[in-house]
Amino acid sequence: MAASPGSSAHDQLRALLRQAQSQLAASRPERHLWLIALLDWVRDGPQPHLLLPLLSAEQLATQPAAVWRVQALLDMLDADPATRAEVSAVLQRFVLHNDATALLADFGFTPRPAFWSEFAERLRVKLLPATPDTNDLAALFSLMFGAPNDAVWLQALPDALLQRLTALFVRQHAQRAALATVDETAEAATLDEAGEAPSARAPALAPDTPALPDTGQHWRGEIVEAITYSVSQIRAAGFSPQLRRRMRAASDAVQDIVTPFRQLASAWEALQPQLLAAAEAGASAAVHTSPFAAPEGEEAPHDKATLLQALTYFRTLLDACAQAVRTVPEHLEDHGVSVAIVFDAWQLGRRIARVETLLACLLGPDVEREHARMLADFARICRERRSIRALLARNFSLLSRKIAERHAETGEHYITRNGREYAGMLWAAAGGGLVMGFTTWGKLGILSLHLPLFPAGFWIGMNYAASFVIVALLHWTIATKQPAMTAPAMADKLADLSDRAAVEGFVGEVAALIRSQAAGILGNVALVFPTALVLGLGMAWFSGRPLLDAAHAEHEIRSLSLLGPTPLFAVFTGVLLFASSVIAGWAENAFVLHRLDSAIHWNPRIRAVLGPERATRWAAWWRRNISVMASNVSLGFLLGLVPALLAGFGIDMQVRHVTLSAGLMGASIATLGLDVLHHGWFWWSVAGVAANGVLNVVTSFYLAFRLALRSRGISVQDRRLLNAALRRQLRHHPLSFVWPPRATPATRSETV
Repeated sequence: MAASPGSSAHDQLRALLRQAQSQLAASRPERHLWLIALLDWVRDGPQPHLLLPLLSAEQLATQPAAVWRVQALLDMLDADPATRAEVSAVLQRFVLHNDATALLADFGFTPRPAFWSEFAERLRVKLLPATPDTNDLAALFSLMFGAPNDAVWLQALPDALLQRLTALFVRQHAQRAALATVDETAEAATLDEAGEAPSARAPALAPDTPALPDTGQHWRGEIVEAITYSVSQIRAAGFSPQLRRRMRAASDAVQDIVTPFRQLASAWEALQPQLLAAAEAGASAAVHTSPFAAPEGEEAPHDKATLLQALTYFRTLLDACAQAVRTVPEHLEDHGVSVAIVFDAWQLGRRIARVETLLACLLGPDVEREHARMLADFARICRERRSIRALLARNFSLLSRKIAERHAETGEHYITRNGREYAGMLWAAAGGGLVMGFTTWGKLGILSLHLPLFPAGFWIGMNYAASFVIVALLHWTIATKQPAMTAPAMADKLADLSDRAAVEGFVGEVAALIRSQAAGILGNVALVFPTALVLGLGMAWFSGRPLLDAAHAEHEIRSLSLLGPTPLFAVFTGVLLFASSVIAGWAENAFVLHRLDSAIHWNPRIRAVLGPERATRWAAWWRRNISVMASNVSLGFLLGLVPALLAGFGIDMQVRHVTLSAGLMGASIATLGLDVLHHGWFWWSVAGVAANGVLNVVTSFYLAFRLALRSRGISVQDRRLLNAALRRQLRHHPLSFVWPPRATPATRSETV
């Protein structure tokens, strides 16, 4: 007769628990593997309705399946005292024979408080396998609780189950006395095939089991040791120069900042012996009483009032340390962001929170619940430590936001909102096109030298960078540089999507950006093409022959065709445009972080060379223009060097910038003449140039906009709302996307 599914489910658990007897004499890794297998059963075992058939489906749906498996496990142990004693002995040996300090104090923290050390540690955890042959509970915890839902079911364990679980781990004096009476000569019998009743079997315990110390007292001692270790780490981190200089206290005195960190260690040294005395007093109490409770009828061997006073003082210092750490990001907001400092401050804040957690596990009114919360937090940390992306996102978010905010300040100048600003954009873009016409011939001249790959890329980058800097100094513009700057300014409009005015403001910014891009590209192309054409004709007249031969000129135009890889190259160029904006934000942040404007202003050597007044002007100029200079120089070298670098690895990835492409067409027509207009491939290249403009803009804007949204923590959930608003704007005011709206009388009066 086939066994029922419920009977089979119970048989699986019974077979696993039956192995507990052999684990007492097993080697350390074998004992740990058995515990891992037991947790795997709790996590992924049979469905709860097979284990607990008396419970309804509605009841089972109230808790995670793992919680019901824990209940089934405890029910089976309660029905079999011998097996329960063996499992309890294995769990107690696990607690007593492994080092918990690293788990309690250091789990989730890098051995060296540095961002790249943590990065390397996460990479190691992600790639290298772990071994159960260790007495380090931190390493074992990662093997036992690495599943995604472990934190959920650990925190969902009800109080009754937590108390029953605690009874398996904690051995009190009464339990030790009972174990001492066990007949040590009893055979280590197991359930035989004849069906011997479980109660007839004596618990097969290791001979040294009764001599083991009290596990509850041992665990409390481990918590105290972990707090001692954590306090030393907090004190050392609080005195580190990079954090101390950026903390703020009630006054500006350095002593006020470091005082809580200095006093924390001495406060803990005064509190620690009182906690140990309290733990000793609670060692012989019942399993679920407070650690401070003395056995019934006895006086506690310590002064509770003194203990509470010392504890209050220690927690006050912890709060002061935490408050000082919370001021570090405020300083970074104003004076520049360092990823290393962000990481150090985050780790220090978590260490302070860890001490509070350990104190709650030691002193809280419900220590079982506090332990469950702590283990759930450890399970979440275990999952997080496998994620390099989470580390990068957390520590680069503040830097990304500062980069985006600095671009938002700059980007406002690139958005046209009225006819006067639109005309100004056309004029500035035309000036940029004029300079880029010369840049086009500069690039062709460098290519004519047939230099090796990297020298050619360097000088082409130098040509681009010099041209971009000239455009910036003359307050002109290059159209495709705008989106990376304007996107963060637009992201500010999405701070509250529930506000209709905010959504309408965002739609207005989109329309303004699109028409600004149209004006910028139109102005660039309107002058770069004739400038390159006139320069080509002029140099041909002066030298008596075209500088480009016909074959080369035709090849240059054909390479821009929409039918070729031009769209891919245009997207690649958009990525480089975005990268230059990130470099610009990083450079400005570093300039502010290291106070280089103050160094230029006050450095004695610089003042001796420039003079005080000129040093002051230089400092102010660089503070205003560092982002502009970094953006233009970096973009130039990215456009020149990155394709050369990729070509060195056999990857053909070329730059397709709309302004440069239009200039290249003008230079080529200077050689080929107007007859080229009769060829179809020429018009495919014209379409390719137009596609360049669209893809340059869309790619750089998309990447910059995503960065701005991520850095602000904005989650755009209701995309339909934005799309509907954009469609409504396009339907009712289509010209607003290509031409500025006519100013109302109120607007005109404001601009007078």
